Amino acid sequence: MTRGDYDDEEEERPPLLQSSNHNLTGTIWTAVAHIITAVIGSGVLSLAWSMAQVGWIAGPLSLLLFGFFTLVSAYFISDVHLYSNPNNGDTTMNRSYLQAVHTILGYKNGVVCGCLLYFSLFKTGVVYTITSATSMRAIRQSNCYHEEGHDAACEFEDKYYMLMFGIVQILASQIPNIFHTKWLSIIAAIMSFTYSFIGMGLGLAQVIGKGKIEGSMYGISTTSPIQKVWLVAQAIGDIAFSFNFSLILLEIQSTLKSPPSQKVTMKKASTIAILTTTIFYLFCGGFGYAAFGDLTPGNLLTGFGFYEPYWLVDFGNACIVLHLVGGYQIYSQTLFVIVERWYAEKFPESTFAKDTRSLKVSLLPEFRLNPLRLCFRTAYVILTMAVAMLFPYFNEVVAFAGSVIFWPLTIYFPVEMYFVQKKVVPWSGKWIALRVYTIFCLLVTIYTLAGSIEGLIAKRFG
Repeated sequence: MTRGDYDDEEEERPPLLQSSNHNLTGTIWTAVAHIITAVIGSGVLSLAWSMAQVGWIAGPLSLLLFGFFTLVSAYFISDVHLYSNPNNGDTTMNRSYLQAVHTILGYKNGVVCGCLLYFSLFKTGVVYTITSATSMRAIRQSNCYHEEGHDAACEFEDKYYMLMFGIVQILASQIPNIFHTKWLSIIAAIMSFTYSFIGMGLGLAQVIGKGKIEGSMYGISTTSPIQKVWLVAQAIGDIAFSFNFSLILLEIQSTLKSPPSQKVTMKKASTIAILTTTIFYLFCGGFGYAAFGDLTPGNLLTGFGFYEPYWLVDFGNACIVLHLVGGYQIYSQTLFVIVERWYAEKFPESTFAKDTRSLKVSLLPEFRLNPLRLCFRTAYVILTMAVAMLFPYFNEVVAFAGSVIFWPLTIYFPVEMYFVQKKVVPWSGKWIALRVYTIFCLLVTIYTLAGSIEGLIAKRFG
């Protein structure tokens, strides 16, 4: 039996794989909700600024290009959910990105991937903490400007809002695993659509009110060429961050029922979700840049290019916060499960991992608390909050987060797994094309990483 038989004919899978799918209820639409929750996050708020740095030609092209990269990566990764080892014929169900790399590419690649994966999930938590705090602060600022005038000194610190967000995440992190977050993803996806529409609507209204489209073909003017080089690099890094969801694709795929095969459903869901988000990104970035031109704020809803209607700005920022509460958990649950599974395997007799206590508070549902889950997840949230307080620079942190892991996790490992899975012959046409694709993306990543590091140093120490 070939690997294709396992992918396309659910009834011909080995009994173990059939039973593992028995109680799964995920559909193409729950998968789309998970993906949109993961993709449309804080990155969408920086896209107008990103487009302002590169202009009307390179801006939309960059968005389309990164959308294409992400879709190719999603297709490659969804193919390795089931992997048939050519040496012994065993079929492995890869339930996580890290497991897939370790199984297909070996132990050393798995170690490197693990370090990058943990860092990626962690930095996403940091970015979401910064963005949520910025949006909560913007709500207070918006009301202040409305009451006291647009020139009022309405400046507030982010750290208190980061603390509030952290407390919410400590409570939400006690959700056992991603199978219990379907409702959270659906709510978060609705919120992402809502604030995207608000951003687009406010930008369009501003363009109509002015009666002209701002911006240029080459982006903003700078005082020196080197400054333009660094700003373009940061803009591309922001765009790269906006499309990052490949790391949790296999976890989402593992929640899908079958038939049809999980691979087929996941590819359809990825196509729908990435096409939808790319269109939203083009509209959000385009309308924001058209409204403000060279004065486009770094964060469309918190940079106060829009002051009125203040209640709509408040509502948009509230939707961002609600969305990122869910988005933070979608990413963090992946890391939680990896660490807790490792601990349980390393210390199988430990009561710290096995002990579970029930807690009932008033009218709230009953909570089941586990000591390992409580301690580790609480410490993790506190650490992301501490780093966010140390580097509370939205655009620079987003650019760094997008560039540092884009090439290895979105490009390199998926391509290498594809080579092994499909037994691609070296120096064949397909092999050469994918090598050129990999090298091109590597050069882009090096450039954006250099620009984001320069921006962080300049903001932190300059």
